[in-house]
Amino acid sequence: MTGEQSELRTIVGRVKWFDPAKGFGFILDSDGGPDILLHANVLRNYGQGSVADNSQIEVTVQTTQRGAQAVDVLSITPPENERESHIEDLGDNDPAEIAALPLEPARVKWFDKVKGFGFANVFGRPEDVFVHIEVLRRSGFADLGPGEAVCLRVIEGKRGRMAAQVISWEAAVRDPR
Repeated sequence: MTGEQSELRTIVGRVKWFDPAKGFGFILDSDGGPDILLHANVLRNYGQGSVADNSQIEVTVQTTQRGAQAVDVLSITPPENERESHIEDLGDNDPAEIAALPLEPARVKWFDKVKGFGFANVFGRPEDVFVHIEVLRRSGFADLGPGEAVCLRVIEGKRGRMAAQVISWEAAVRDPR
C-alpha cells in the first residue's frame, strides 16, 4: 500500500480491551480480520469516554499503513453476560421494566472505578443519583469522567435514588426509546 488510505468498511466486532487512561484499545473483528485500533477520540465522538470489554461494537474502519483503525462508532451493545448478571440493589426489576423508565439527563459528579461507584446530578433535582460499577458495565461503560453528560434510568433503591441504566447523552439523543 502506498501513502493512501483504503476505502471505509463497516464491521461488527467485540471490544478486546479499552483503557481510558491510555486513550485507546482494540476491537476483535468478528470476521477474523486483524485487531482494529479504537482511539478515545473516536469513542468520544460517539458520546462515550469508555467502553466495557467484550461489548459488541459496530464501527466504520479504515486500513492505513499502521493497520486497521476505527474512524466512526455506529453502535455499542453491552456484553451479554453483564446484562444478565443479577445486581442485588436493583431488586426484582427486570430489563423490560428498566427500559420503560424515563431517561433523565444528568452530569457525572464523580466516579471511582477502584471503589466501584460514583454519583451523578440529574438536571432539576437536588439529590445525587448513586451509580454502581455493575450497572455501568451492564450499560456498556468501563468508566465515567467528572462532568460527562449521560442519561439515566433511575429507580428508588434501598438508600435512595440509584441508576438502573446509564446511556451516553449522544446515544440517547439519537435513539430516545
